[in-house]
Amino acid sequence: MDKFDKLASLSSDMETEADGEQECHLVIGGQQLPQIPIAEVAMPGGKKMKVLKTMLTSACERNCNYCVFRAGRKMHRQTFKPEELAKTFLAVYEAGAVEGLFLSSGIIKGGVRTQDRLLDTADILRNKLGYRGYLHLKVMPGSERDQVRRAMQLGSRISVNLEAANPGRLPSLAPMKQFTEELLAPLKWSQEIRKTEEPRGSWNGRWASTITQFVVGPSGESDLELLSTSEYLYKQLGLSRTYYSGFVPIADTPLEGHAPEDPIREHRLYQSSFLLRDYGFGLEDMPFDQSGKLPLNKDPKTAWAEQNLLHTPIELNTASREQLLMVPGIGVQGAMTILKARRRHRIASLDDLRQLGIVTTRMKPYVLVNGRQPNFQLGLFDLPPPRSRTGPRAFQG
Repeated sequence: MDKFDKLASLSSDMETEADGEQECHLVIGGQQLPQIPIAEVAMPGGKKMKVLKTMLTSACERNCNYCVFRAGRKMHRQTFKPEELAKTFLAVYEAGAVEGLFLSSGIIKGGVRTQDRLLDTADILRNKLGYRGYLHLKVMPGSERDQVRRAMQLGSRISVNLEAANPGRLPSLAPMKQFTEELLAPLKWSQEIRKTEEPRGSWNGRWASTITQFVVGPSGESDLELLSTSEYLYKQLGLSRTYYSGFVPIADTPLEGHAPEDPIREHRLYQSSFLLRDYGFGLEDMPFDQSGKLPLNKDPKTAWAEQNLLHTPIELNTASREQLLMVPGIGVQGAMTILKARRRHRIASLDDLRQLGIVTTRMKPYVLVNGRQPNFQLGLFDLPPPRSRTGPRAFQG
């Protein structure tokens, strides 16, 4: 099979965390390429990047119950050699179709050997072919600490998919994987390396960032379980992001009859994850019900504000950055803009914020401006009874 046909086949089959996808049509060296799916992913700061997501091989010896590539599933498998894949990707990159590479693999002859092949590919790209673009490297289950270090030297980002919220949930998803020894350990190593070692030998003088992904739904986990692990990963292991992949059943797998996960649940998990990472929220602030689920009918920040700020709104002229970030409609940039504006003059009305480019509609029920609450339509909001103001988030204006 032609190398570009092989690339198109592997990339089409690959499960991704992409925010969007499109097909690229290229002519390289006079050759019309097959359609190759290109993922558009969100980078820190909101920038979108076109990334080729592909694999060294779609063959795999593991039997994950949800995975299209699980051992024994009937499908046509493809395999690249490291140098072949490096050169094929570089041709697509130099043709301007993509800005980066996301490289994974099925596991063959163990995680250590498979990781060596991934590292060989990355090393060829960086040190033989001179590639200096974005490179996301998967870390295979069972990889060794030195392999994690090398991946952090060669990659822009590395990832180890925990898949499940905790060890008790993993067997129903991936019965051959060990949560603590194979999946969590490399994430711990990456943080230890980042904290204790200088990034000597890295391609850009920095250690790669680290992320993970969860499969949401089929193991029966609660939102509380997922976000408890996410909070630990952010605060203790320095992860830059946690991804939540809502389950979609794959034919000819043990979970093919399981219902797909509600995409709204996935969206609420992302919103909550960002609150934990960027907004100063703690797990105790999340609006879980008694079964550990988030509300689907409203975003978690609004749900928190309805319980904590409706009856005691905060004063925009005196609120701290932390307090401002708890208000619906005020993001990280908006809070900074308000603090800067206050250094020049008091905020007289919400018109002052609108002139600064801040949308004020969502914040109206939860704020005071010069001691007065802006007008808002009561019918648009649920009005829960006042809560005790003894908790750590009982902010006063």
